[in-house]
Amino acid sequence: MSSSTKLKDTLREAILAEPYAVLDDKDLMQALVAANEEARGDNIIDLRGIAMQRLEARLDRLEDTHRSVIAAAYENLAGTNQVHRAILRLLEPVDFEDFLKALGTEVAEILRVDRITLILETTVVQQDPAIEKLGGVLTVVEPGFVDNYLTFDRSGPAREVVLREIIHPTHRIFGEQADHLRSEACLRLDLGEGRLPGMIIMSAKDPNHFSPQLGTDLLTFFAGVFERSMRNWLS
Repeated sequence: MSSSTKLKDTLREAILAEPYAVLDDKDLMQALVAANEEARGDNIIDLRGIAMQRLEARLDRLEDTHRSVIAAAYENLAGTNQVHRAILRLLEPVDFEDFLKALGTEVAEILRVDRITLILETTVVQQDPAIEKLGGVLTVVEPGFVDNYLTFDRSGPAREVVLREIIHPTHRIFGEQADHLRSEACLRLDLGEGRLPGMIIMSAKDPNHFSPQLGTDLLTFFAGVFERSMRNWLS
């Protein structure tokens, strides 16, 4: 080693004093390995170095996966907390009108959606001033509407929860926001024996908010609690 490349005494002493600090520094170790390979020349194949490169690549992938799993776990925990808070808010009202108003306002805010609409099937569809007072959170429809709405873009029986882009935005369901909402979560409600089904539609302006690739466990749980509350109110 020439005098021009010799380490300064202070740097050499620092490395000798804490060699593990060098080993733990990924960028520094890569620079040392690269310098070593350059000194060897192109005619020598370092199998150990190749193996180390592959191990480093695998470690990087594992770290990326680990970060993704942690992020997903936090996101799932945050979603669980949101649903729990929304359910607790729904259990507070002491009359049906406040129950429905809470659904369309505070519950929607807690769940971070732009609109929630409750759809109830009935054999008598008519304008009711009491419904209009609820600010559009409740819509009454003819029998068969719920299953037709859940399946209009696919064949087979209606699923309990459907996530998708809004294909046919209608003022009947989405009110004045119809032209701005882009995705929806449709939750089918079983309101008990002898009663027609219902449906909750949560909608958002973000077209990816309710993507079909997302899980539906929390929404299924929310629908289960909500339909049981509705049975109590309807009885």
